[in-house]
Amino acid sequence: MARPNTKEDLIQAADEQYDKLWKLINSISNEDQNKEFTFDKENAGKEAHWKRDNNIRDVLIHLYEWHQLLFNWVDNNVKGIEKQFLLEPYNWKNYGNMNVEFWKKHQETSYEESKELFIGSHKRIIKSAEKFSNDELFSKNAFAWVGGSTLGSYFVSTTSSHYDWAMKKIKKHISTLCCQKRHTFR
Repeated sequence: MARPNTKEDLIQAADEQYDKLWKLINSISNEDQNKEFTFDKENAGKEAHWKRDNNIRDVLIHLYEWHQLLFNWVDNNVKGIEKQFLLEPYNWKNYGNMNVEFWKKHQETSYEESKELFIGSHKRIIKSAEKFSNDELFSKNAFAWVGGSTLGSYFVSTTSSHYDWAMKKIKKHISTLCCQKRHTFR
């Protein structure tokens, strides 16, 4: 799928990837949805998230918290309150530490609550994107506070692109579950 560059494509891709994500999650039992990841985290990938997230709840909470970053950033800047996208004091060089803070914050959040939070924030993301025109979303310099990028690119990054990331992680979980079940039945 090509990266969306129109409002219509952004919303369509976000909703399609959201539906695919839920279809993937719902393809496994409730018990397996709640299980800890058992894949080899040390060798899963070089990125820190492979070691950080322990279950589907952690993945959904990560998506939810990145939605919150977008809401906070857009809502404040539209009101004339200058905010950066990432939480203070983080920047694009150390934002991995921010992700760990999100993870820590939600260790007592239940899996059911993580699903509700993510479902609600996805709906809110779509409504937020719908408020902007195509030009506001995909023309550079439409908003000074966006910098050299486009507002739409932030929406894409926090929705369809991020949902792709989540599905890779959940597929790894499913693959491990399948291997474990095969070994159990031998």
